[in-house]
Amino acid sequence: MVTRRNFIRNIAVGTAGVSLLSSTKSYGAILGANSSVNIAILGTGGRSYALAQAVAKVKNARISYICDVDSNNLNKFKTYCKDNIGYTPELEKDFRKILENKDVDAVIIATPEHWHAPMAIMAMQAGKHVYVEKPCSHNLYENEMIVLAQKKYKRVVQMGNQQRSSVSSALAIKEIKEGIIGDVYAAKAFYANARRPIGKGKIINVPDFLDWDLWQGPAPREDYRDNIHPYNWHWFRTWGTGEIHNNGTHEIDICRWALGVDYPTRVVSTGGRLHHKGDDWEWFDTQTASYEFAGGKTITWEGRSCNAYKPSGGRGVTIFGTKGTILLDRSKYELFDLDGNNIKQDLEEDQGTSNNTSDTRGFDGLTVTHMRNFVSAIRDNAKLNAPIDNAAISTHLCHLGNMAQDLKESLIIDPKTGKVVNNKKATSMWKREYEKGWEIKL
Repeated sequence: MVTRRNFIRNIAVGTAGVSLLSSTKSYGAILGANSSVNIAILGTGGRSYALAQAVAKVKNARISYICDVDSNNLNKFKTYCKDNIGYTPELEKDFRKILENKDVDAVIIATPEHWHAPMAIMAMQAGKHVYVEKPCSHNLYENEMIVLAQKKYKRVVQMGNQQRSSVSSALAIKEIKEGIIGDVYAAKAFYANARRPIGKGKIINVPDFLDWDLWQGPAPREDYRDNIHPYNWHWFRTWGTGEIHNNGTHEIDICRWALGVDYPTRVVSTGGRLHHKGDDWEWFDTQTASYEFAGGKTITWEGRSCNAYKPSGGRGVTIFGTKGTILLDRSKYELFDLDGNNIKQDLEEDQGTSNNTSDTRGFDGLTVTHMRNFVSAIRDNAKLNAPIDNAAISTHLCHLGNMAQDLKESLIIDPKTGKVVNNKKATSMWKREYEKGWEIKL
């Protein structure tokens, strides 16, 4: 029987030698033993605060630049860095200037989602390693391109699906493979929130602190409206990808990990914009997407963006087997027998997250361990916990869920490639329109 104490003793999350958490790929170390990895954070919205704290807790890593097209956000984040990580990185509004800087080793991409893949690919082309927040793409074409770019340019690329660096989740996956709940056949991913309406946007002059043209980047140009920036872009199709990507990527990824599956054979989805009506929100606030895999395995995503009823804690994964059930979230692993009795619980331990600031902006220990793993892959040839070729599959599933919902059709999928079979409408949705001059090129 694997005990938690023995399990933790036998692995070291985020360092060279990790076997259970990590993939089979490795990358040649490029830095000297005493060299710091100089990292630029691109995008200084809410998620950047946790990422900055994480870098600050990683040995031999330093934030050399912070970058944003919104000077208000940038200056606010500058102050935060000075007060909470002890130094002030250099400031830049145009990320392309950072990519030209030979002293920058890696970038963290925490921008709106329409920038994730294009910016990551441009960074790899400039020789930078990349930590890209989820989802790693705005559409399925970009999903393919970011994986091809990593193979071509051979950079370290990790997605921010940080639960892949969880000790308690890794223990659960190990025990699932050892048969603790028998044959696993189904998993359910769920998320609930109580988001408010975003209203009907009014066209206004672009604020003087925002470079709206560079903010849009690869996306087709639109007028600036007062309900887009800094957060509601998530619910617009031009820039965001909806709740299934915004939060479902995490849970669907853990379902895949637990069931040992990649691409499905069939996808269906139901839902819509059902809670608040008449505003500009374009994606779904209610969605149930179902995925069938070879061997009869299934994954279901249940997302409720505007109703925060949380019978199981608000977010997480339930994994069903012939001998029992496992409930996983970011803080614990719970095991139940077939009668529903809780027979085991394992809590995620603090991974060096304590700090003296009350403004942690979503800061969590898994971000620290995930960042340690990323830096160790650059410096020490460690194996990544969430390499882009694997992480992109979870993003791929989210795109298929949205596609099935839009088309209101059952999509048949080639499980070897993830491509939709014999569906011209789905094929036409594979790639977006790009602003002239911003097309992705490898």
